[in-house]
Amino acid sequence: MSATYEPVTLSRDVIGILIPQGTKVELPEGASGAITQALGGSFTVQVEGHLFRIDGKDADAIGKEVQKGPEVPADATDAEIEQAIWTQLHRCYDPEIPVDIVELGLIYECKVEPLGEGQRRAKIRMTLTAPGCGMGEILVEDVKSKVLALPTITEADVELVFDPPWNQSMMSDTAKLATGMF
Repeated sequence: MSATYEPVTLSRDVIGILIPQGTKVELPEGASGAITQALGGSFTVQVEGHLFRIDGKDADAIGKEVQKGPEVPADATDAEIEQAIWTQLHRCYDPEIPVDIVELGLIYECKVEPLGEGQRRAKIRMTLTAPGCGMGEILVEDVKSKVLALPTITEADVELVFDPPWNQSMMSDTAKLATGMF
């Protein structure tokens, strides 16, 4: 599901992140709204004229199921784990843009580092489309939580950087087409 307008009523209190400020707001049980975007397991919901990001772990509050991450074999190689990380990164979306952060060109580096005893660290360098974006820390936390959900990943070092500055030439052709930025 991508861009949509599906009416919803909250079945319980839930924390929403006000877009684009990034402020946490408790939305009360019974509040009515509409899902305007459902991508990567999180949701953008309009409530009382404001947009809020609802984390995927709270999908039940709007009548949706929590999405599961990719299946990874127990004896996965570093390369298989890195591929699973990229799959997870493709599930991270800016709540205002219906394009994942990989296609937007926001991921500058993704590495897997062995820590010993079968444990690994994911090291990710990423940026934002605009340095002052209030959703920056929210996107970083989304990346961390999705990467840490993978087996053997016990640390996720996600660094937000602004050098080089992002520009639309970093977007994939798919992202340019989706956003009309050709």
